Amino acid sequence: MTWVLGVDSGGSGLRAALAAADQALTGPAVSGSAASGSSASAPAVSDSVFSGSVVSRVPVRTGARGIEADHLLEQLLPMAEELLGRAGGTRVSAVAIGAAGMATLGDDLRAELPAALERSLGVRRLALAADGVTAYAGALGQRTGAVVAAGTGMIALGTDLSRWRRADGWGHLLGDCGGGAWIGRAGLEAGMRAYDGRRGGSAVLLERLEAVFGPAAGLPGRLYPRSDRPAVLASFAPEVARCSAGDPVAAAILRDAARQIAEAAAAVCPAEPARSGARCEVALTGGLFKMGDPLLTPVREEFAALLPSAAPVPAAGDPLVGAVLIASALATGSLRLPPHPQLLRVVAEQDTR
Repeated sequence: MTWVLGVDSGGSGLRAALAAADQALTGPAVSGSAASGSSASAPAVSDSVFSGSVVSRVPVRTGARGIEADHLLEQLLPMAEELLGRAGGTRVSAVAIGAAGMATLGDDLRAELPAALERSLGVRRLALAADGVTAYAGALGQRTGAVVAAGTGMIALGTDLSRWRRADGWGHLLGDCGGGAWIGRAGLEAGMRAYDGRRGGSAVLLERLEAVFGPAAGLPGRLYPRSDRPAVLASFAPEVARCSAGDPVAAAILRDAARQIAEAAAAVCPAEPARSGARCEVALTGGLFKMGDPLLTPVREEFAALLPSAAPVPAAGDPLVGAVLIASALATGSLRLPPHPQLLRVVAEQDTR
């Protein structure tokens, strides 16, 4: 049995899953994952092909060199041993690690993980990917299209299988427009405007702000010292969604978020399908879209206006599914997603054993 390991590292912790490489590449996709007539050499898979999965609720630390390789390994290696022990496996043929921040904060991972994983697990085939890439693979497999991955942050990726196109994913200070932290911050700002008596405020959002965080005047002191500020901001996004039916300010925030999401998707959709008259498949993935119709309805409307050539399709799987698929494709020599120095770094030395 050829075992592969997929890893998803994000703001809420670390997840890992073990699968048999051939099963992961041929396993059933979630119903409706591909548009009619589309072709995918390595279809997206459901988590039913996992031999096992484990979760750590401790996010991997970020330090002076970016995401800390030692801290990731400290969590991942026991997880890998546990999964292999459960499955009765002896070694892993390939590993794919998707991490939030890999593109801009992944230097330590790219420098340390190839040798460390070869020493500890005997792995000589490794893919280090941005979480947007694993989200893409989980949602669309290895076919042309675009994916918007939105949770605390927001990134859009598209590919024609020769190169990647990226929009946003620049973090909560410089971008991630339309993501959870962006929506939450806008909602909190509207509440603070109402507290001050300034135009553009929302008394409804102020009431929810104080119900969640306490007195408005104390919010800066509670928020600014937090090292997990993006997650704290994003935690208020569902409150904005709940208020949107009866509050025009909250509804306008979600409408603006939907426009940002559609603009990012339009920026990365491959041009070739449009030239040929075909529609560009676009999948939405990530926890933000679990807010449902308060966000999805304006997203659909903005897509129709800004990107009429898009063909929205359900995401077949999440980033962990995508990491397993990439590892499986790497193990079997069938990886078609294009490499990229920051988005998808592949180490695939010849295994002589």
